[in-house]
Amino acid sequence: MSEAFDEALAFALRWEGGYVNHPSDPGGATNRGVTQGTYDRYRSTKGLAKQSVKLITSAEVHDIYESMYWDVARCAELPWPVSGAQFDAAVNAGPKQATQLLQRAAGVSADGVIGPKTLAAIMAMPSQDLALRCCEERQKFYQSLVNRKPSLGVFLKGWTNRVNALRNLILGGPLNFSDDEDLEPTMSVHGMLAEMEDFFGEDL
Repeated sequence: MSEAFDEALAFALRWEGGYVNHPSDPGGATNRGVTQGTYDRYRSTKGLAKQSVKLITSAEVHDIYESMYWDVARCAELPWPVSGAQFDAAVNAGPKQATQLLQRAAGVSADGVIGPKTLAAIMAMPSQDLALRCCEERQKFYQSLVNRKPSLGVFLKGWTNRVNALRNLILGGPLNFSDDEDLEPTMSVHGMLAEMEDFFGEDL
């Protein structure tokens, strides 16, 4: 896998942490950012029996993030740091929502599908500028979720810290994590998708 994927994955895992079962997260238990449901589906595709996400291996984590997020979100076709911004949004909000945020940042129709027009718009913009715009769209999206459902406010600080750290990475700076206070709980992908479906009134 590419150096870009390795860097993007290292960033994402810094935020996803270990086993978490946050009471406000509709996605339920996660380990290293992988929900129990995602882990069950992954093991089913491999012909393996279901087991607790607490038992997920590093190799499985790598494969899940590569096959279900990096590849599905078409990050390998995007220039760095756009690919990094796209991947991290896909990990946290799902590939379709990440693509819609990317499309809004690029000024094209946000249909959630990366086609020729979207790719052309992406390639026509300075990559760093576009990646920073993706961060802006992502922050607005998080705020819209909290406005719609205030109970999600418990996650807003963590989301904001994560986006700010991503901005710093895009600009070539260090992550500068001084302590664990920067790493607030982050809602899992499936929990986020559940909230988005409620917010938009449609399947995402």
